[in-house]
Amino acid sequence: MPPRPEVLPCPPRRTVLKAGVAAGLSGLLLPALSACTPTDRPGTVTVAGGEPGGFYLEFAELLAASLQRHGVAGQATALTTGGSLDNLEHLLTGKATFAVALADSAAQSTAAGEPPAVGLSAVGKVYENYVHCVIRHNSEIRDISGLAGRTVAVGEPGSGTSLTTPRLLEAAGLSSTAGTAGGVTVLSLGLNEGLAALRDGTVDALFWSGGVPTAAIAAANDDVGLGFLDLSPLLPALRAKYGVFYDRVLIPAGAYAGIPSVWTVGVANLLLCRSDLDDRTVKRTVELLVGHAEELIPRSSLGVQFLSPESLINTAGLPLHPGAAAAYRELHG
Repeated sequence: MPPRPEVLPCPPRRTVLKAGVAAGLSGLLLPALSACTPTDRPGTVTVAGGEPGGFYLEFAELLAASLQRHGVAGQATALTTGGSLDNLEHLLTGKATFAVALADSAAQSTAAGEPPAVGLSAVGKVYENYVHCVIRHNSEIRDISGLAGRTVAVGEPGSGTSLTTPRLLEAAGLSSTAGTAGGVTVLSLGLNEGLAALRDGTVDALFWSGGVPTAAIAAANDDVGLGFLDLSPLLPALRAKYGVFYDRVLIPAGAYAGIPSVWTVGVANLLLCRSDLDDRTVKRTVELLVGHAEELIPRSSLGVQFLSPESLINTAGLPLHPGAAAAYRELHG
């Protein structure tokens, strides 16, 4: 078994809860975070996050800071990664203690090939992920079928976006074989490279899966002006082939300056750990997620967090770690 990983650094405490979090916690009497001494906590915890400018990394940094601040671990740090698939690899190989990942990526990891010696467990659903299909505001593309014959950034290898995007293109009747009917030229570009390519016109659209608003997209929109395609018509085909990981969600008007509301595809974002992580560390992490939710909301968030016992347990079929299940029973009854 690989050596146990380590913990993360904390952000300043937020003074106001988002409405969704406040509602989720209203009326719930929260216990104090379980007392912990230096001898019964991990010395170091690592949280696998994501790309700079994205929600994953921001959340991972906040979580690491909170884990350290409240003594769940002696030291905590966040990892910059390519995204969900990278994070799952870090977790299974013992390079990370916790990881954030899309539910569809986690499901594929647990279903693919030979089962790993140590499996994955869920700590909770931490927020909803929104798939953004980003175009320039003056683009002639009006819907996803208009991507035929175009060049599209489909996510950095190792990201959850790189798994979800081909499924979306398939559901739209498009293929990644350029020059054919419905053919799309795909480039494996992450968020920041993809936005740069969108700015200079070398790609016609960018797929990105993250929170709303994603800071890097908001900045690019302020710079050059962007728009989004409605992906919700693809849901029936997606769910029929891949299961119920996908939901219809709304990017609200005002989330990005000047861009009207648009429906898109949502995927649950989960906080995961290895199944062999000790129950006490997982239980104390759940207590932190619920009792200190206000510390874990990225500054750019419009309230897409779900840090209440009722929503945290909705882990899209991935089993809860026994320590998390015990904590939710105590908190929620």
